[in-house]
Amino acid sequence: MTSGIKRYLAEGDVRVSPKMNMYEAAQQILNNKASGASVVDDDGKLVGVLSELDCLRALMTSVYNGSDPGGSLVNEVMETNVEVADIDADIMDVAASMLDNKRRRRPVLQDGKLVGQISCRQILRAVTEDLNKE
Repeated sequence: MTSGIKRYLAEGDVRVSPKMNMYEAAQQILNNKASGASVVDDDGKLVGVLSELDCLRALMTSVYNGSDPGGSLVNEVMETNVEVADIDADIMDVAASMLDNKRRRRPVLQDGKLVGQISCRQILRAVTEDLNKE
C-alpha cells in the first residue's frame, strides 16, 4: 500500500492554545477521545504538541505537590520539537517514522499550515482497509 495520508486525516483534530491551563487541555483531549492535541498560537501556527501522558504527568505533579491541578499552562508542558508530515507524504513512510520515533500521532501540514493530524488509529484503518481489498 502506498498512498497519501490526506484521506486518513483525523476528523476534528484537537487543537489547544499554549495559554490554556492543563485541566482545560486535558478536557479537550478527553472530550474528543484523542491521544493528544496540536498546540496552535493565535494565528493558527503549530507551536507544539501535547499528549495524554503530558497532561497526566502535569496534573499528577500538581496534585502531588498540593497545587492547583489546572495551574500549569500548556506552553510549560508541551513538546516543541515537533515532527510533522506533509499532506502528500506516503502513509507507509509516515507509519515507519512514527514507529521509529515512538510517536502516536503526527501533525500534518499543507504549504506550511496545519491541516490536521494522522494517528496510529488512522494508519491502522488504512492498513486494514488495504488488506480487506486483497
